[in-house]
Amino acid sequence: MTRPPVVVVGDLMVDVVATTPGPLAVASDTAASVHFAGGGAAANVAAWLAQLGEPAVLVARVGDDAAGRGAIAGLRTCGVDVRATVDPERPTGTCVVVVVGPDRERTMLPDRGANLALAPTDLPAEVLRAGGHLHLSGYTLLHEGPRPAGLAALAAARAAAMTISIDPASAAPLAACGPEAVLGWVAGADTLLPNRDEARVLTGEDDPERAARALVARAAVREVVVTLGAQGALWTDGERVAHADAVAGAVVDTTGAGDAFAAGWLAARRRGLDPAGALREACAVAARAVGRHGARAGGWT
Repeated sequence: MTRPPVVVVGDLMVDVVATTPGPLAVASDTAASVHFAGGGAAANVAAWLAQLGEPAVLVARVGDDAAGRGAIAGLRTCGVDVRATVDPERPTGTCVVVVVGPDRERTMLPDRGANLALAPTDLPAEVLRAGGHLHLSGYTLLHEGPRPAGLAALAAARAAAMTISIDPASAAPLAACGPEAVLGWVAGADTLLPNRDEARVLTGEDDPERAARALVARAAVREVVVTLGAQGALWTDGERVAHADAVAGAVVDTTGAGDAFAAGWLAARRRGLDPAGALREACAVAARAVGRHGARAGGWT
């Protein structure tokens, strides 16, 4: 019998990635390599889950345009059950990602488009059911447009006794919303998956381990996993702590590395791995992501 899926709620985007080996020539031309790829934090997680053999449902919103139709088709090709509402007015979200220099520093210019209109009525009740898991992209909570949908998804998951994980999403909008508001929205989730900067914003703690322990207490969550980039990742339930090193390899494109890590973590935990083992597996999936162009296992998929 197939187990209930991971239901991923959040953004579906198209990424336009421009890479240049040196500084930008402001107000002039800079030669670059440009490619298109599937994007959106929620869509990336769903795509990686499917790649890892986990049943995944993506709940999102797209425009009535070629970009949206192509994005949906690509995700379905790689095994994601896409439940996307088509917005008659807003375009499919697009993010311009500028990657500069040998250190691969990224600057993102997102236009979230239809994602900002995600509504509680877009949530399919039949997939939010007992035994399943909800993974919510924090971007859904950090803007007033889709926030009611994010909160409704959390309420429905709790009512169905689903397990819940939340990626807080991004340090700047977290700071703009205010840590106390965000901690109230995510309170009671099973797992928080911030990166180092997001954990610092939410707690004021510079040390990742202290920040993770503080998050367990302040958000009343079961566990916190903090990604640390080249330093790997750590896990805590407020008492025990586990660490894993990053997996060495070529770094081609770091776009979506955190989304790949989240999918690796969820897949490993659903298979019964302990926190240390799940960290190692998640770091390995993240290494696969950064070793190729694009945020997903299959480019447009």
